[in-house]
Amino acid sequence: MQIREQSDFNTVAVIGLGYVGLNLAIAAGKNGLKVIGYDSDSRKVSALLRFESYVEGISNSEIEDLVKNGTFSPVNSASEISKAAIIVIAVPTPLDSERKPDLSFLNDAISTIAIHGSNDSLIINESTSFPGTLRNLIAKRLIDECKNEFNYASAPERVDPINKIWNIHNTPRLVSGLTFEAHKTAVDFYQRFCASVISVSTPEVAEAAKLFENSFRQVNIALVNEFAQITHKLGVPVREVLDAANTKPFGFMKFLPGAGVGGHCIPVDPIYLAYSAEQAGVEATFINRANRVNHAMPEYLVERVIEGSGGSLYGKSVVVVGVSYKSNVSDTRETPAAVVIDLLRAQGATVTWHDDLVGSWRGETSASINGADIAILVTMHDGLNLAEVQGCGYVFDCTGTIAGADGI
Repeated sequence: MQIREQSDFNTVAVIGLGYVGLNLAIAAGKNGLKVIGYDSDSRKVSALLRFESYVEGISNSEIEDLVKNGTFSPVNSASEISKAAIIVIAVPTPLDSERKPDLSFLNDAISTIAIHGSNDSLIINESTSFPGTLRNLIAKRLIDECKNEFNYASAPERVDPINKIWNIHNTPRLVSGLTFEAHKTAVDFYQRFCASVISVSTPEVAEAAKLFENSFRQVNIALVNEFAQITHKLGVPVREVLDAANTKPFGFMKFLPGAGVGGHCIPVDPIYLAYSAEQAGVEATFINRANRVNHAMPEYLVERVIEGSGGSLYGKSVVVVGVSYKSNVSDTRETPAAVVIDLLRAQGATVTWHDDLVGSWRGETSASINGADIAILVTMHDGLNLAEVQGCGYVFDCTGTIAGADGI
């Protein structure tokens, strides 16, 4: 298959302008590439054209500079991607209502490329999915459905929102192509804005590595969450134990217990890996057990709150503090706080929530902390008024922030 002249690869289209796609677009634009950013959500495109960022860690001024100088063009028209020699897929790959892989956004992106992609363009998939997605889904569908000949590579995203140390530039990037030419072009592309680009032998290696990275975290978080339940029954302070274990200079990595796991990766990626294992006839024992442990943490949390606050929540006012999935971000995807709130209400409690970074969520707005019978600190943000939390009748702390409070 032919591939374009290297000089053509100065224009890239990014399909999907969420936290992955927008970070990629900004990084590529800052390093001399012309970026066409396509998203079917007109609200995102309109915000970017007003120079308004909706992704933590990306400033309004960064967007304004790139849009004004013509380096970054946010668009709603899918036909614009025909101008690009490189097309990057950066769409969500969430779970469906049965907590199984949902590839609908990815399939929509493939259909868009089939209609509007230009011949010999390099298609790069950054969206997280199971091993074989590039080869057996993306490439197969495009080969079957359209006359254009494309080249294919995989470079799974490794974005960690608002991480002040690791970013798109200094986080090593795994890359592999279906052909030598596609691989080389993808490596050259990422070397424009990534300090370390690591070649792996096949796209399946890159895809599996991304899933294992977050399955590793899921399993270890589940282990420490289970350990926290054991130590509570033994009357041993779990966080002091973890600090003590962390003094070992080798063979130990510290994880902390909490209300569960949330966000775009840790609750989701292991399920993609377990699904892939099931399709291959292998039982993903550890992964499935870890998923169950972490998914059950909100129930354990509520049981502890009932135990610690007098044996009943009926008629009591409870404020859940911090509903985003992670400190200092506003992202509420897969947040365990949602399950905590639902379980508290099922117990007859009157439940509100407070989050300095989340103004509205699930049809409700952030409420005051003051005056609640019970406060449950799920996620700690910088700047939270801890005195207000401590002023409530009973405090349960999932974060280990408040000395002397009950908690995980």
